[in-house]
Amino acid sequence: MRRKRGARFALICALLFILTLVMLLPMIQTFLYSFSSIEDMKAYMKTRGSFDGEAWMESRLSPAMFSLGQYYQILITDNTVLRLFVNSAGYTLLILLGQALVIPAMAFALSRFRFPGRDALFFAIILLMLLPFQVTMVPNVLTLRSMGLLNTVWSVILPMWFSPFYIFLIRQFMVGLPGELIEAASIDGAGTARVYLNIILPVCRPILGAAAALSFADCWNLVEQPLTYLAQRDDLQPLSTMFNQLAKENTGFEFAGAALYILPALFVYMFFQSDILSGIQLTEMK
Repeated sequence: MRRKRGARFALICALLFILTLVMLLPMIQTFLYSFSSIEDMKAYMKTRGSFDGEAWMESRLSPAMFSLGQYYQILITDNTVLRLFVNSAGYTLLILLGQALVIPAMAFALSRFRFPGRDALFFAIILLMLLPFQVTMVPNVLTLRSMGLLNTVWSVILPMWFSPFYIFLIRQFMVGLPGELIEAASIDGAGTARVYLNIILPVCRPILGAAAALSFADCWNLVEQPLTYLAQRDDLQPLSTMFNQLAKENTGFEFAGAALYILPALFVYMFFQSDILSGIQLTEMK
C-alpha cells in the first residue's frame, strides 16, 4: 500500500510539474527573449506568418547572443515604454489608494448596519458585478462627459474606486465575522470608527490582501476603460493598451517591455500569496 501511494504521489507530482512548466513557458521565453539583441528580435518577429503550416515555428529557448540592448533602449534611449509604464503605475496606485478608503468602509456599512435601502443597494451592487463592461460603457461615458472628466485620468480612476466585485467580496467576509467581536469592543467603550479601524480591518487582513492583489491585476491590465475613456489622449494611455501597437511596429524591444510589465504583477503575487490562498476561500471564523 505504501509503494502504491508513493508511486501515485510521484505520478501526480510529475504531472503537476509538467503542467506548471507548460503554463510558465511563455513567461520564461519572454524573459529569455528580452536578453536578445534588438536586431535579432526584429529578424525573428519578421518570420511571423511566413512559416510552413506543416512545420513547427522556430522557437529558441535562449538568446543567440546575450545583450542588454532592449533594456537600454526602453530605459535610456526611447522613453515610450517607460512613459507608458509610469502611466500604468500611476493609475494602479491611485486606484488602489481610493479603493482602500472606499470599499472596506462600504462593505462594513452593508454588513453591520441596517438602514433604509440597504438591501436594494446591495442588490444593485450584485447586478453591476454581473453586468459586463460593454453594457455599462455608454452610461459611464455619458456620466463622465457631463462631469467634465472624459479624456482625463480621473475618468479611469474614479469608476474603479467603487468596483462592485470587491465590495461584494469583502462584505461577504465581514458578514461571517462573529458579532461578539463588535459587542465586546462596544462594551469597552469603542465607537464605530474605532471598531472599524482597530477591530474589523485587522481581522479582515487576509481578505483585504487578496482583494488588493486581485484589484492590482485588474488595474494593471486595464484595456477597455482607457481605450474608451481616453480615446483622444494617447499620452495618457497605460502600457497594457500599447503592446499590440509595439508588436505591429516591430520595434525589436517588445519582449523587454513585456518583461518589465510582468515584474510588478509577479512581485505583488509573491507578496500577497498567503493572503490570496487564505482570504479568497472566505472561511468562517470559529
